[in-house]
Amino acid sequence: MKVTKIDPGAYVPAPNAKLRVAAYCRVSTDSDEQSGSLETQIDHYEALIRSNTDWEYAGVYYDHGITGTKKDKRTGLLRLLDDCKNRKIDLILTKSISRFARNTADCLEIVRLLLDIGVFVSFEKEAIHTGSMESELMLSILSGLAESESVSIAQNNRWSIQRRFQNGTYKISYAPYGYDAINGELVVNDAQAEIVRFIFAEILSGKGSQKIAAELNRRNVPTKKGGRWTATTIRGMIGNEKYTGDAIFQKTYTDAHFARHRNDGEKDRYMVQNHHEAIISHEEFESAQAIIEQRGREKGADMRQDKCQNRYPFSGKIVCGECGGKFKRRVHTVGRHPIAWCCAAHIEDTKRCSMKYIPESDIELAFVTMMNKLNFGHVAVLKPLLESLSKLNAEDSLLKIEEIERKLEDNETQSQMLVGLRAKGYLTPVVFNRGNNELLKEAERLRRQRESLQRFMSGENQHLSKTRELLHFAARTAMMEGFDGNVFACFVERIIVYSRTEIGFELKCGIVLKERLVK
Repeated sequence: MKVTKIDPGAYVPAPNAKLRVAAYCRVSTDSDEQSGSLETQIDHYEALIRSNTDWEYAGVYYDHGITGTKKDKRTGLLRLLDDCKNRKIDLILTKSISRFARNTADCLEIVRLLLDIGVFVSFEKEAIHTGSMESELMLSILSGLAESESVSIAQNNRWSIQRRFQNGTYKISYAPYGYDAINGELVVNDAQAEIVRFIFAEILSGKGSQKIAAELNRRNVPTKKGGRWTATTIRGMIGNEKYTGDAIFQKTYTDAHFARHRNDGEKDRYMVQNHHEAIISHEEFESAQAIIEQRGREKGADMRQDKCQNRYPFSGKIVCGECGGKFKRRVHTVGRHPIAWCCAAHIEDTKRCSMKYIPESDIELAFVTMMNKLNFGHVAVLKPLLESLSKLNAEDSLLKIEEIERKLEDNETQSQMLVGLRAKGYLTPVVFNRGNNELLKEAERLRRQRESLQRFMSGENQHLSKTRELLHFAARTAMMEGFDGNVFACFVERIIVYSRTEIGFELKCGIVLKERLVK
């Protein structure tokens, strides 16, 4: 008798029902050659599925000219997954892992999600069918190879783009507001260009970006994507050099994990003068920049980083314990608390975060209370902390990390040996799975232990010196009678607001001290 366990979340087809089969195809560029390849793949899979009398054709899903490194940019794949969740598909055919996903995490996440709902994937090139897999190990290895291949291709593409940056032949694919991209060239859009000139003229006349955005919204002028204007959009346009006819390339870059960052000097940047027709003169552009920078200095804002400077001691340092958002300073014209700090998410939408404002005077009083407690009890609190940090030896940590590295190498060797024995048929699936799972768990435990030691070593010296500095201050300073912003900046990393009655001071020495707020 054969007994099969049925996953309660999986779809169970009727005994005589046909298998509903779909296919997924993808090409990564928009070239004519790749377009032909995509059409060939679509025709191939449709014919293959329809020719099998045991299968029911469920469609061919595809993405055209979209990178495979991130799944959330691939609409065809997302539609396929939605239909799988809606029980419309039982089996997916695809050419290879590298066509399905070039990111290991994404690939494993998708396969696991599909297995949970009873949908299997057949990878043609690697001859892998997830319905008959003994474990995810082989898929993980092959997916890792696909990711390495993707990194190699991405590096080649970046090199090609870099060369085009250097010789000035790079073609801009997405045009800023005021331009259209035609055959890689920026061509002035007359209607939008008038709005660009209006925005710069308003800035030069002294109007703020918020008022300009409100005026454009009142006139129902659409943005590039048809949305509403914001002050951030206006400031971004004012700082875009392309309106002068020049173009700066490589303002952003992509790291090894496919995450995009602003280029603040990590990579070379290239400026091409007279790249296209100008909408704004250089004089107007520079004057607008000067006005924006002046306003930023008046408000205490660093326009380059788009972050608030330390105009106030608490600026950028108060974090909401409910939603993780930053607190903003608010001035109340009425009520008992003229100055308060409130979660930015709560200000925008009370449904997103229920944390209400905290009076600034309450935070100051809590800080003074905490420092006076440290002053009174520094021997009981700070001395033991300093002693324990001093005893921790960086050399011992290095030796432990080296030992963990050796254990991870042994783990990998044993894992490869298991795979080899399983491939030759010397191990049953049950024995292989049991041994392999134990190795995977042990490897994960060792990696976490290594990361913990590495984090400690990177912050050890800072915590030690800050603890010593705080102990010295508490031992030699009289009780504080009022709030001191300099002392706060010296010792506090941030404030965590747990509720309107309790906050925590995360000190630079690595400890968090909670204080009740006195009403």
